[in-house]
Amino acid sequence: MLSNQANTAGSLAQRDTATVKPSLSEKLRQLLSDIWAYRISYLFIAPFMLCFLAFIVIPVLAAVGLSFTYFNAIEPPRFIGWTNFQYLISQDLTFLKYALPNTFKFAIIVGPGGYIAAFLLAWLITQLPASARKWFALAMYTPSLTMGIAMSIVWLPLLTGDRIGYLNSILLQLGFIDEPKLWVTDKAYLMNSMIAVTLWSSMGVGFLAMLAGILNVNPELYEAGRIDGMKSRLQEIWYITIPSMKPQMLFGAVMAIVSTFKAGAIGVELSGQNPTPQYSGHLIINHIDDYGFIRFEMGYAAAISVFLLLLMYLSNKFCWGLFGSKEDE
Repeated sequence: MLSNQANTAGSLAQRDTATVKPSLSEKLRQLLSDIWAYRISYLFIAPFMLCFLAFIVIPVLAAVGLSFTYFNAIEPPRFIGWTNFQYLISQDLTFLKYALPNTFKFAIIVGPGGYIAAFLLAWLITQLPASARKWFALAMYTPSLTMGIAMSIVWLPLLTGDRIGYLNSILLQLGFIDEPKLWVTDKAYLMNSMIAVTLWSSMGVGFLAMLAGILNVNPELYEAGRIDGMKSRLQEIWYITIPSMKPQMLFGAVMAIVSTFKAGAIGVELSGQNPTPQYSGHLIINHIDDYGFIRFEMGYAAAISVFLLLLMYLSNKFCWGLFGSKEDE
């Protein structure tokens, strides 16, 4: 008897719960009410959201859409399906032989190299007295801001391929070479010159983030580490500094990836030729510029940009796996 009454009560409770379940219109009304209640907050984030939509979301969606079309910037886009991507990965010999391998070589050396150099320089600067720290940080950060000026007054005279070029002149006087080297017009040296110039200018905002992260590590952690038996600075860096500044390490890694993959003008600026000599400095971004702004094959250029976007996304996921946390995902 009691069990029947309990079952009856349970069914009535379930029926009451079902009857009070809000409908779709009520949920929508509640959502609009919540949005209106926090309208001031949305007003504050509106400028960022508008810029994000205008300069990130819409261009990415437009590129993805155009990548499936033939578009020459004059006629209306014509849908051709996967043809652009099929041609890119199977028939575009310039992309397969030069742009893709050059980009991977450039990214593998410049990305991790610049990232490690930024961390080491940031750590060394934190060991200096506070009065000198800001001047050294400014000296390291300035090249990333004045790259155009430095290119014309430092790097081009330094790498000139005749006897009056600074680098050739020094090496000839020291007896390391017998004749001038064409540092920026010879395919054997152009990529190395591009890597050297890019590494020199890689101390950007990622470097500043790492510097701030190291300075904000709690000094008591180092004292506790010494008490627990840490005897070297290397142990402090590995067990205390890096784990304590993972957000800054992640930000620096993402910025290094973005700046590395978007590099492309450096080869043209150094060599003064477009395309670079025998495509020795031809990167994916140069391939996009070639098809987009010289040949005006916008659909194919969009397909290459989508491919580059996927490369950057996979690289960022790898960095999230190294320095991210479950709370950040």
